[in-house]
Amino acid sequence: MLDTSALPGRDRALGLGRFVQQERHRMPTITFFPLGNADSSLVTLDNGKRVLFDFGDERTGDADDLRIDLSQAIRDDLRAAKRSHVDVVALSHLDRDHIARSTEFFWLEHAAKYQSDDRFKIAELWVPAAAIVDDQCEDEAKILQAEARHRLKNGSGIKVFSRPDMLKNWLSGQGLSVSDRLGCIVDAGTLVPSLTLANDGVEFFVHSPFGQRLNDTEVVERNKEAIMVQAVFVVEGVQTKLLFGSDIPWDHLRDIVEVTRAHRREERLEWDVFHLPHHCSYLSLSDEKGADKTMPVAEIAWLYETQARKGAILVSPSKPIPSEDTDLPPHRQAAAYYRSAAAIADGQFIVTMEHPSKDRPKPLVITIDRTKAYLSRPSFGAPAVVSSTAHRAG
Repeated sequence: MLDTSALPGRDRALGLGRFVQQERHRMPTITFFPLGNADSSLVTLDNGKRVLFDFGDERTGDADDLRIDLSQAIRDDLRAAKRSHVDVVALSHLDRDHIARSTEFFWLEHAAKYQSDDRFKIAELWVPAAAIVDDQCEDEAKILQAEARHRLKNGSGIKVFSRPDMLKNWLSGQGLSVSDRLGCIVDAGTLVPSLTLANDGVEFFVHSPFGQRLNDTEVVERNKEAIMVQAVFVVEGVQTKLLFGSDIPWDHLRDIVEVTRAHRREERLEWDVFHLPHHCSYLSLSDEKGADKTMPVAEIAWLYETQARKGAILVSPSKPIPSEDTDLPPHRQAAAYYRSAAAIADGQFIVTMEHPSKDRPKPLVITIDRTKAYLSRPSFGAPAVVSSTAHRAG
Protein backbone atom coordinates (compact mmCIF):
# COMPACT_ATOMS: atom_id res chain seq x y z
CA MET A 1 0.00 0.00 0.00
CA LEU A 2 1.18 3.51 -0.81
CA ASP A 3 2.43 5.43 2.24
CA THR A 4 0.63 8.81 2.47
CA SER A 5 2.53 10.03 5.53
CA ALA A 6 4.77 12.28 3.42
CA LEU A 7 1.82 14.11 1.84
CA PRO A 8 0.93 17.64 2.99
CA GLY A 9 -1.45 17.72 5.96
CA ARG A 10 -4.68 18.53 4.08
CA ASP A 11 -3.97 15.97 1.37
CA ARG A 12 -3.05 13.43 4.00
CA ALA A 13 -6.34 14.05 5.74
CA LEU A 14 -8.20 13.52 2.49
CA GLY A 15 -6.36 10.23 2.20
CA LEU A 16 -5.00 8.03 -0.54
CA GLY A 17 -7.95 8.48 -2.88
CA ARG A 18 -7.14 12.04 -3.87
CA PHE A 19 -3.44 11.26 -4.31
CA VAL A 20 -4.23 8.37 -6.65
CA GLN A 21 -6.72 10.54 -8.54
CA GLN A 22 -4.06 13.20 -9.05
CA GLU A 23 -1.57 10.59 -10.28
CA ARG A 24 -4.09 9.32 -12.82
CA HIS A 25 -4.43 12.78 -14.30
CA ARG A 26 -0.79 12.86 -15.36
CA MET A 27 -0.82 12.49 -19.12
CA PRO A 28 1.80 11.10 -21.52
CA THR A 29 3.84 13.65 -23.43
CA ILE A 30 6.16 13.63 -26.43
CA THR A 31 8.94 16.21 -26.51
CA PHE A 32 10.71 16.99 -29.78
CA PHE A 33 13.95 18.88 -29.22
CA PRO A 34 15.25 21.68 -31.47
CA LEU A 35 18.54 20.19 -32.63
CA GLY A 36 18.96 21.45 -36.17
CA ASN A 37 19.32 18.50 -38.51
CA ALA A 38 19.83 16.12 -35.61
CA ASP A 39 17.30 14.11 -33.68
CA SER A 40 15.99 13.30 -30.23
CA SER A 41 12.46 12.79 -28.95
CA LEU A 42 11.41 11.95 -25.40
CA VAL A 43 8.23 10.03 -24.63
CA THR A 44 7.20 10.46 -20.98
CA LEU A 45 4.50 8.02 -19.94
CA ASP A 46 1.84 8.61 -17.32
CA ASN A 47 3.56 6.09 -15.03
CA GLY A 48 6.76 8.15 -15.20
CA LYS A 49 8.71 5.89 -17.52
CA ARG A 50 10.89 7.55 -20.18
CA VAL A 51 11.41 6.32 -23.73
CA LEU A 52 14.11 8.32 -25.50
CA PHE A 53 14.35 8.05 -29.27
CA ASP A 54 17.85 9.01 -30.42
CA PHE A 55 20.34 11.41 -28.85
CA GLY A 56 21.80 13.82 -31.37
CA ASP A 57 23.54 16.47 -29.27
CA GLU A 58 25.61 18.38 -31.84
CA ARG A 59 25.34 21.83 -30.25
CA THR A 60 28.62 23.75 -30.33
CA GLY A 61 27.86 26.21 -27.55
CA ASP A 62 28.58 29.21 -29.77
CA ALA A 63 26.51 32.30 -29.07
CA ASP A 64 24.72 32.02 -32.41
CA ASP A 65 23.96 28.30 -32.01
CA LEU A 66 20.23 28.18 -31.25
CA ARG A 67 20.07 24.42 -30.76
CA ILE A 68 19.15 23.22 -27.30
CA ASP A 69 21.77 21.74 -24.97
CA LEU A 70 20.24 18.27 -25.18
CA SER A 71 22.48 16.66 -22.57
CA GLN A 72 21.55 19.32 -20.03
CA ALA A 73 17.84 19.16 -20.91
CA ILE A 74 17.66 15.39 -20.43
CA ARG A 75 19.80 15.57 -17.30
CA ASP A 76 17.50 18.21 -15.78
CA ASP A 77 14.42 16.17 -16.60
CA LEU A 78 15.77 12.98 -15.04
CA ARG A 79 17.04 14.72 -11.93
CA ALA A 80 13.72 16.53 -11.46
CA ALA A 81 12.01 13.14 -11.64
CA LYS A 82 14.60 11.68 -9.25
CA ARG A 83 15.58 9.07 -11.80
CA SER A 84 19.06 7.68 -12.38
CA HIS A 85 18.14 5.85 -15.57
CA VAL A 86 16.14 5.99 -18.79
CA ASP A 87 13.75 3.07 -19.16
CA VAL A 88 14.30 2.75 -22.92
CA VAL A 89 16.86 4.37 -25.20
CA ALA A 90 15.96 3.63 -28.82
CA LEU A 91 18.69 4.39 -31.32
CA SER A 92 16.91 4.40 -34.66
CA HIS A 93 20.30 4.05 -36.38
CA LEU A 94 23.91 4.91 -35.65
CA ASP A 95 24.48 8.02 -37.79
CA ARG A 96 26.16 10.82 -35.86
CA ASP A 97 23.14 13.14 -35.93
CA HIS A 98 21.19 10.52 -33.97
CA ILE A 99 23.85 9.51 -31.41
CA ALA A 100 26.19 12.49 -30.85
CA ARG A 101 27.53 12.70 -27.27
CA SER A 102 25.42 9.75 -26.17
CA THR A 103 28.59 7.92 -25.13
CA GLU A 104 29.44 10.86 -22.87
CA PHE A 105 26.00 10.94 -21.26
CA PHE A 106 25.03 7.33 -20.63
CA TRP A 107 26.49 4.66 -18.36
CA LEU A 108 27.63 1.87 -20.69
CA GLU A 109 27.93 -1.63 -19.37
CA HIS A 110 30.66 -2.97 -21.63
CA ALA A 111 33.60 -0.88 -20.32
CA ALA A 112 34.43 0.80 -17.02
CA LYS A 113 35.66 3.96 -18.79
CA TYR A 114 32.02 4.78 -19.59
CA GLN A 115 30.85 4.38 -16.00
CA SER A 116 30.71 7.23 -13.50
CA ASP A 117 28.27 8.72 -11.00
CA ASP A 118 27.23 11.55 -13.32
CA ARG A 119 26.10 9.20 -16.10
CA PHE A 120 22.57 7.82 -16.52
CA LYS A 121 21.91 4.14 -16.99
CA ILE A 122 19.90 2.57 -19.80
CA ALA A 123 17.46 -0.06 -18.57
CA GLU A 124 16.82 -1.30 -22.10
CA LEU A 125 18.56 -0.40 -25.36
CA TRP A 126 16.72 -0.68 -28.69
CA VAL A 127 18.83 -0.93 -31.86
CA PRO A 128 18.36 -2.09 -35.46
CA ALA A 129 20.09 -5.16 -36.84
CA ALA A 130 22.88 -3.12 -38.41
CA ALA A 131 24.03 -2.00 -34.97
CA ILE A 132 25.05 -5.62 -34.39
CA VAL A 133 26.14 -6.94 -37.78
CA ASP A 134 27.63 -3.88 -39.53
CA ASP A 135 31.44 -3.98 -39.56
CA GLN A 136 31.84 -0.40 -40.83
CA CYS A 137 31.00 1.46 -37.60
CA GLU A 138 33.39 4.20 -36.48
CA ASP A 139 33.83 6.64 -33.59
CA GLU A 140 30.76 6.84 -31.31
CA ALA A 141 28.88 4.36 -33.46
CA LYS A 142 31.58 1.79 -32.79
CA ILE A 143 31.32 2.40 -29.03
CA LEU A 144 27.55 1.98 -29.11
CA GLN A 145 27.92 -1.12 -31.23
CA ALA A 146 30.22 -2.58 -28.58
CA GLU A 147 27.55 -1.83 -25.97
CA ALA A 148 24.78 -3.40 -28.05
CA ARG A 149 26.86 -6.48 -28.77
CA HIS A 150 27.79 -6.82 -25.09
CA ARG A 151 24.15 -6.73 -24.05
CA LEU A 152 23.03 -9.14 -26.74
CA LYS A 153 25.81 -11.57 -25.89
CA ASN A 154 24.76 -11.42 -22.22
CA GLY A 155 21.08 -11.70 -23.15
CA SER A 156 19.73 -8.78 -21.14
CA GLY A 157 18.90 -5.09 -21.37
CA ILE A 158 18.48 -5.01 -25.15
CA LYS A 159 15.99 -5.44 -27.96
CA VAL A 160 17.38 -5.86 -31.48
CA PHE A 161 14.90 -4.99 -34.23
CA SER A 162 15.60 -7.61 -36.84
CA ARG A 163 14.55 -10.79 -38.57
CA PRO A 164 16.07 -13.48 -36.36
CA ASP A 165 18.02 -14.97 -39.28
CA MET A 166 19.85 -11.67 -39.78
CA LEU A 167 21.67 -12.29 -36.50
CA LYS A 168 22.36 -15.98 -37.00
CA ASN A 169 25.97 -15.69 -38.17
CA TRP A 170 26.97 -13.10 -35.58
CA LEU A 171 25.42 -15.11 -32.75
CA SER A 172 27.10 -18.24 -34.02
CA GLY A 173 30.44 -16.46 -33.79
CA GLN A 174 29.73 -15.85 -30.11
CA GLY A 175 28.89 -19.50 -29.49
CA LEU A 176 25.17 -18.76 -29.41
CA SER A 177 22.14 -19.67 -31.50
CA VAL A 178 19.14 -17.61 -32.51
CA SER A 179 16.98 -19.65 -30.14
CA ASP A 180 19.31 -18.67 -27.28
CA ARG A 181 18.49 -14.99 -27.82
CA LEU A 182 14.96 -14.95 -29.24
CA GLY A 183 13.83 -12.95 -26.21
CA CYS A 184 16.15 -10.12 -27.29
CA ILE A 185 14.95 -9.97 -30.92
CA VAL A 186 11.86 -8.11 -32.17
CA ASP A 187 10.73 -8.74 -35.73
CA ALA A 188 8.67 -6.44 -37.92
CA GLY A 189 4.92 -6.91 -37.67
CA THR A 190 5.06 -7.57 -33.92
CA LEU A 191 4.79 -5.58 -30.71
CA VAL A 192 7.81 -4.75 -28.57
CA PRO A 193 7.09 -6.76 -25.39
CA SER A 194 8.84 -4.35 -23.02
CA LEU A 195 5.97 -1.83 -22.85
CA THR A 196 2.28 -2.73 -22.92
CA LEU A 197 -1.07 -0.99 -22.96
CA ALA A 198 -2.05 -2.81 -19.76
CA ASN A 199 1.02 -1.76 -17.77
CA ASP A 200 2.20 1.44 -19.46
CA GLY A 201 -0.67 2.86 -21.50
CA VAL A 202 1.34 2.47 -24.73
CA GLU A 203 2.42 -0.18 -27.18
CA PHE A 204 5.05 -0.07 -29.92
CA PHE A 205 4.43 -1.86 -33.22
CA VAL A 206 7.50 -2.52 -35.38
CA HIS A 207 7.50 -1.58 -39.09
CA SER A 208 11.23 -1.61 -39.82
CA PRO A 209 13.71 -3.26 -40.23
CA PHE A 210 11.70 -5.85 -42.15
CA GLY A 211 12.07 -8.67 -44.62
CA GLN A 212 10.23 -8.62 -47.93
CA ARG A 213 9.39 -11.99 -49.45
CA LEU A 214 10.20 -12.24 -53.16
CA ASN A 215 9.09 -15.85 -53.58
CA ASP A 216 8.56 -19.02 -51.56
CA THR A 217 12.23 -19.29 -50.64
CA GLU A 218 13.79 -15.82 -50.90
CA VAL A 219 13.40 -12.95 -48.42
CA VAL A 220 15.17 -9.63 -48.98
CA GLU A 221 16.22 -7.48 -46.04
CA ARG A 222 14.82 -3.94 -46.14
CA ASN A 223 16.23 -1.02 -44.17
CA LYS A 224 18.19 -3.08 -41.65
CA GLU A 225 19.88 0.18 -40.68
CA ALA A 226 16.89 2.02 -39.17
CA ILE A 227 13.97 1.52 -36.81
CA MET A 228 10.45 2.69 -37.66
CA VAL A 229 7.64 2.11 -35.18
CA GLN A 230 4.05 3.07 -34.49
CA ALA A 231 3.30 4.00 -30.88
CA VAL A 232 -0.33 3.64 -29.75
CA PHE A 233 -1.32 5.44 -26.56
CA VAL A 234 -4.61 4.83 -24.77
CA VAL A 235 -5.94 7.47 -22.37
CA GLU A 236 -9.43 6.97 -20.92
CA GLY A 237 -10.21 4.51 -23.69
CA VAL A 238 -9.15 6.84 -26.53
CA GLN A 239 -6.34 5.83 -28.87
CA THR A 240 -3.70 8.28 -30.10
CA LYS A 241 -1.20 7.06 -32.70
CA LEU A 242 2.33 8.25 -33.36
CA LEU A 243 4.63 7.23 -36.22
CA PHE A 244 8.39 7.59 -35.74
CA GLY A 245 9.81 7.91 -39.26
CA SER A 246 13.54 7.74 -38.51
CA ASP A 247 15.63 8.35 -41.68
CA ILE A 248 13.75 5.86 -43.79
CA PRO A 249 14.09 6.38 -47.58
CA TRP A 250 11.08 6.64 -49.86
CA ASP A 251 11.40 3.20 -51.44
CA HIS A 252 11.50 1.44 -48.10
CA LEU A 253 8.60 3.53 -46.81
CA ARG A 254 6.69 2.55 -49.93
CA ASP A 255 7.52 -1.10 -49.24
CA ILE A 256 6.28 -0.77 -45.65
CA VAL A 257 2.97 0.54 -46.94
CA GLU A 258 2.70 -2.30 -49.44
CA VAL A 259 3.55 -5.00 -46.89
CA THR A 260 1.22 -3.57 -44.25
CA ARG A 261 -1.69 -3.30 -46.68
CA ALA A 262 -1.03 -6.79 -48.02
CA HIS A 263 -1.46 -8.09 -44.47
CA ARG A 264 -4.59 -5.96 -44.03
CA ARG A 265 -3.07 -4.10 -41.10
CA GLU A 266 -3.85 -0.59 -42.31
CA GLU A 267 -4.62 0.53 -38.76
CA ARG A 268 -0.92 0.14 -38.04
CA LEU A 269 -0.24 3.04 -40.39
CA GLU A 270 -2.86 5.40 -38.96
CA TRP A 271 -1.43 8.42 -37.19
CA ASP A 272 -2.25 11.51 -35.17
CA VAL A 273 1.40 12.60 -34.90
CA PHE A 274 4.12 11.86 -37.46
CA HIS A 275 7.80 12.32 -36.69
CA LEU A 276 8.74 12.95 -40.30
CA PRO A 277 11.67 11.06 -41.84
CA HIS A 278 15.13 12.37 -42.57
CA HIS A 279 14.84 16.03 -41.57
CA CYS A 280 12.30 16.92 -44.27
CA SER A 281 14.26 15.43 -47.15
CA TYR A 282 12.46 14.94 -50.45
CA LEU A 283 14.15 11.52 -50.63
CA SER A 284 11.70 10.21 -48.05
CA LEU A 285 8.85 10.99 -50.45
CA SER A 286 10.17 10.26 -53.94
CA ASP A 287 13.29 10.14 -56.06
CA GLU A 288 12.12 13.32 -57.84
CA LYS A 289 12.44 16.57 -55.90
CA GLY A 290 10.02 18.56 -58.06
CA ALA A 291 10.20 22.24 -58.96
CA ASP A 292 8.09 23.62 -56.12
CA LYS A 293 6.61 20.56 -54.43
CA THR A 294 7.77 16.97 -54.11
CA MET A 295 4.98 14.69 -55.26
CA PRO A 296 5.25 11.38 -53.40
CA VAL A 297 4.72 8.01 -54.97
CA ALA A 298 1.15 6.74 -54.67
CA GLU A 299 1.73 4.51 -51.64
CA ILE A 300 3.31 7.32 -49.64
CA ALA A 301 0.60 9.78 -50.69
CA TRP A 302 -1.91 7.27 -49.28
CA LEU A 303 0.01 7.18 -46.00
CA TYR A 304 -0.01 10.95 -45.54
CA GLU A 305 -3.36 11.85 -47.08
CA THR A 306 -5.57 8.92 -46.08
CA GLN A 307 -4.06 7.56 -42.87
CA ALA A 308 -3.74 10.90 -41.08
CA ARG A 309 -6.51 11.41 -38.54
CA LYS A 310 -8.31 14.72 -38.17
CA GLY A 311 -6.13 17.43 -36.63
CA ALA A 312 -2.93 15.47 -37.28
CA ILE A 313 0.44 17.01 -36.40
CA LEU A 314 3.44 16.57 -38.71
CA VAL A 315 6.76 17.31 -36.99
CA SER A 316 9.89 18.01 -39.04
CA PRO A 317 13.01 17.52 -36.85
CA SER A 318 15.11 19.91 -38.86
CA LYS A 319 16.59 23.31 -39.48
CA PRO A 320 14.19 26.06 -40.64
CA ILE A 321 12.76 25.45 -44.10
CA PRO A 322 14.79 27.42 -46.66
CA SER A 323 13.21 29.60 -49.32
CA GLU A 324 15.76 28.54 -51.93
CA ASP A 325 16.83 25.18 -53.36
CA THR A 326 19.36 23.25 -51.26
CA ASP A 327 21.28 20.03 -51.74
CA LEU A 328 20.95 18.96 -48.11
CA PRO A 329 17.67 18.78 -46.18
CA PRO A 330 15.40 20.32 -45.26
CA HIS A 331 14.05 20.75 -48.78
CA ARG A 332 11.45 23.41 -49.44
CA GLN A 333 9.74 21.10 -51.94
CA ALA A 334 9.23 18.39 -49.32
CA ALA A 335 7.95 20.97 -46.84
CA ALA A 336 5.44 22.18 -49.42
CA TYR A 337 4.02 18.67 -49.69
CA TYR A 338 3.88 18.16 -45.94
CA ARG A 339 2.02 21.46 -45.54
CA SER A 340 -0.55 20.31 -48.07
CA ALA A 341 -0.92 16.97 -46.27
CA ALA A 342 -1.46 18.81 -42.98
CA ALA A 343 -4.14 20.97 -44.62
CA ILE A 344 -6.02 17.87 -45.82
CA ALA A 345 -6.18 16.63 -42.22
CA ASP A 346 -7.02 20.09 -40.83
CA GLY A 347 -3.76 19.73 -38.93
CA GLN A 348 -0.34 21.33 -38.52
CA PHE A 349 3.13 21.09 -40.01
CA ILE A 350 5.72 22.14 -37.41
CA VAL A 351 9.49 22.48 -37.77
CA THR A 352 11.46 21.98 -34.56
CA MET A 353 13.91 24.82 -35.23
CA GLU A 354 11.03 27.18 -36.06
CA HIS A 355 8.96 26.48 -32.93
CA PRO A 356 7.78 28.81 -31.53
CA SER A 357 10.04 31.09 -33.60
CA LYS A 358 13.21 30.82 -35.65
CA ASP A 359 15.15 33.12 -33.36
CA ARG A 360 14.07 31.37 -30.13
CA PRO A 361 13.35 27.69 -30.77
CA LYS A 362 12.12 25.73 -27.77
CA PRO A 363 11.20 22.08 -27.19
CA LEU A 364 7.96 21.13 -28.91
CA VAL A 365 5.79 19.34 -26.34
CA ILE A 366 2.73 17.35 -27.35
CA THR A 367 0.39 16.11 -24.63
CA ILE A 368 -1.90 13.14 -25.12
CA ASP A 369 -5.23 12.86 -23.36
CA ARG A 370 -8.78 11.74 -24.12
CA THR A 371 -8.98 14.47 -26.79
CA LYS A 372 -5.86 12.96 -28.43
CA ALA A 373 -2.73 15.03 -29.14
CA TYR A 374 -2.27 18.75 -28.69
CA LEU A 375 0.54 21.26 -28.25
CA SER A 376 1.11 22.11 -24.62
CA ARG A 377 3.41 24.10 -22.42
CA PRO A 378 7.08 23.41 -23.08
CA SER A 379 8.88 21.59 -20.33
CA PHE A 380 12.56 21.89 -19.46
CA GLY A 381 12.14 25.41 -18.08
CA ALA A 382 10.82 26.97 -21.28
CA PRO A 383 8.02 29.55 -21.11
CA ALA A 384 4.54 28.89 -22.45
CA VAL A 385 4.37 29.57 -26.17
CA VAL A 386 1.10 28.01 -27.32
CA SER A 387 -2.21 29.84 -27.24
CA SER A 388 -5.47 28.30 -26.14
CA THR A 389 -6.48 27.96 -29.79
CA ALA A 390 -3.83 25.38 -30.62
CA HIS A 391 -4.97 22.54 -32.89
CA ARG A 392 -5.68 19.12 -31.47
CA ALA A 393 -5.31 15.85 -33.26
CA GLY A 394 -8.65 14.12 -33.37
